[in-house]
Order: sequence, then C-alpha cells, then structure tokens
Amino acid sequence: MSQRSDLQRRRTAAESEWSRLVPQLKTTGAAATSGAAALRQELAESWARSLRSVDPGQDSAPVTDGGAVRHRWTDSPLRRPVDDLSDELHSIADDAGFVTAVTDESGTILWTCGGRTMRRRAEQVNFAPGGRWDEQAMGTNALSLALRTGRPASVFSAEHLVSALHGWVCYCAPVHGPDGSVLGVLDMSTTWDRSNPLAMSTVRSLVSAIEVRLRTERPHRAGAAGDEVRLSCLGAGRAVRGNHPLGLRPRQVEILTLLALEPDGFSPERLREALYGGRPVTASTFKAEISHLRRALGGGIATRRYALTVVLSCDAVEVLRALRHGDAETALRLYRGPLLPHSVAPGIEEWRTHLEVAVREAVLASGHPEHALRYGEHAPYDTEVHEHALRLLGRDDARRGIAAGRLVRALRH
Repeated sequence: MSQRSDLQRRRTAAESEWSRLVPQLKTTGAAATSGAAALRQELAESWARSLRSVDPGQDSAPVTDGGAVRHRWTDSPLRRPVDDLSDELHSIADDAGFVTAVTDESGTILWTCGGRTMRRRAEQVNFAPGGRWDEQAMGTNALSLALRTGRPASVFSAEHLVSALHGWVCYCAPVHGPDGSVLGVLDMSTTWDRSNPLAMSTVRSLVSAIEVRLRTERPHRAGAAGDEVRLSCLGAGRAVRGNHPLGLRPRQVEILTLLALEPDGFSPERLREALYGGRPVTASTFKAEISHLRRALGGGIATRRYALTVVLSCDAVEVLRALRHGDAETALRLYRGPLLPHSVAPGIEEWRTHLEVAVREAVLASGHPEHALRYGEHAPYDTEVHEHALRLLGRDDARRGIAAGRLVRALRH
C-alpha cells in the first residue's frame, strides 16, 4: 500500500471514529466541560478542516525553528506578564498535575511549566517550546480552537483529531493585547482522568491577569542594551549590565550561570543541591546568596521557583544553541574554555562536562582543521584532537607544526 493511500485510509477511519463519538460526547462529561452545543459544532468543523492537512496517526507536533524559540520568547509581549505570574503558574501546575503552556499568535509554544513527570509526558507529543499547535499543524486541539475563534476552548480525549492526544484534556484561552489582537494563548493540559471543571475558570482568571498587565505595563523594548545582562562564564566568570560590572561573588555567578542554562528554573531544594551537593550549608546562607543576586539584578529572579525574569545573554547558552543548529564555526568562536573552570559546584561540573563533550564531538566530526586547532588551544592534553588536526592539515600546511607540537606535549604529559 502506498504512503498516500495509507494516509487516506487513516483519515477515513478518523472521520468514521468522529461520527461514532459525537453522540456519545454530547451525553458525557466531555461535553459538560464547556457545555455548549456550539462548541461541539466547532469541533466537528475543525475536524473537517484538519483532515485536509493533518495525519491523525502522527505521534507529535512538528517543530518550529528546530525548537530554538527562546529569542522569540525574549521578544514576546507576553514574557513580562507571564514572568510576573510565574510563581502562581508553577504552583498551580505542580499542585494540580498540569502542564501549562504559552504560545505566540501562530500557535508555537514559547514557554511551559509543570511537574517533571507531566512535562516528560507532554514532551513525548512535543507539547514543549518549539512545538506547533495550530490547526494546520496539529489538527483539532484547544490551542488551535482558541486561536481560530478568539474564545476559550476545551478539548477532551478523543475530541482531539490526533490519536496520540486521546489521553489528554486541554483548557485554553486566548490572550488579547490592548488593541484587541490575539497575542497567543494560555493552555493548561493534563491527562483525561485528572480533568477538573474548575480548570477553565482558572485559565480565564490567569489570562485576565495577563491582559491587565499588558494594559498597564510601561512600554518596554525587550533586550534593550541598558537593561540586558551579559554573562560570560566560559573560561572565566563575569556579569555586566551595559558597561557596568555587577560585582557578583563566585557563588552568585554560579547561581546566575545555572539559571541561564536552565531557563525553566529550579526548586529551592534542587538549586541548593546543584550549588552545594552534600556539604552542610545553612538555609540562611543559601537564601542570602539568592537575595544578593536578586538585588544586583534589580529583581530579576522569581521567588517561589528560582528562574530568571530579566533579559540575559550568556556565552555558554549561545554555544549550545549554535551546536543544536549544527553551526560548529560559531560554537568554536564563542567557546573560550571550560565553564567556570574553578567552580566545584555539582551543577556547574555537570554542565561543564556536557559542554566540553558537546563541543569536542563537534570538533571531531568537523572536516575543518581550523576547528581542531582552535579547540586544541583549550585542550592542550587531548591527543585525539591534535591527531585529528594533523590528519586534516595538508603536508605543506605551516600549521602542522602547531598541531604536532601540541601532540608531543600531550603524549609526554
């Protein structure tokens, strides 16, 4: 059977399944979650549209920009209002077993929060930053309905077109800007057995709070030079705002580095473990470091779950982004040495190893001798890298002497 005929067969089966389910849904709690027959009609119409472009058997949402959407979130008008409410959003998601997501106007998820278990399940269907959830990409779902209609929507279990979503229930509402335009949506999703009639009212309240902040917030250009913090943590540790050093102690630079590398943030317990491991450190000492860093940033750190709410650029984050895009040239240009080389914080050591391995593998996979030579400056005793450089350099290339000298030194070490 050809791929095209198989797709047609699955779509026909999906249409038959919808016809069978509609009468049942009208008499179950699924219809009661939003209550209105009009919404059920919207679902039927959405299915009809979706089947033109979406395979009901696909296993996850497609990806936008390779999943690298952090720059879009930084520039989004929704970022600051959501940051203001991040403690509440995290608390609701953690306590109720939900995954909460914010999209832009195209239906691309820019931000999520939730417990580790639920987020792992959500990531299996790419309900995560970078995932596209508009109707054309993912068929009938609460996010696509809210974007299309400009009204709150909920979709329960088999009401989703894509069968991989039949284990989920989603509650969603659009976020309108001061001019009335739809800027994105806020969605709370969980497994169907945890459906809660109060979830929709919670989503509406949170969206209202976001819209109030959008109306009252002073105009601000995200990432303006005077506001952005620049963190350099490869080969050294230094943070500046504009041209002014922040004067952070080593421990505070470690905290800032961890928050930059993990933008979804840390619970207090996990951040303390990442900094101190099993060493006995009082809670007051730990909180004092956080407080000092927060003051230096002019706020900039959420309180209940530690995450950055300030615009920040970081060389380590940029290296990882370049590697994800397959851009070894940019990664090697930005990589100036190990992550905070003098730090013994367990979380920093873990990220240091991750970065070193990622950069090194990119170098060994590259066919450009410049990459091996450049990385060799930071890895004087890595014989494999120096041998790789020699293999790539022509016999008449004067740079062979550099690689050969490094190799001899490494073998004598």
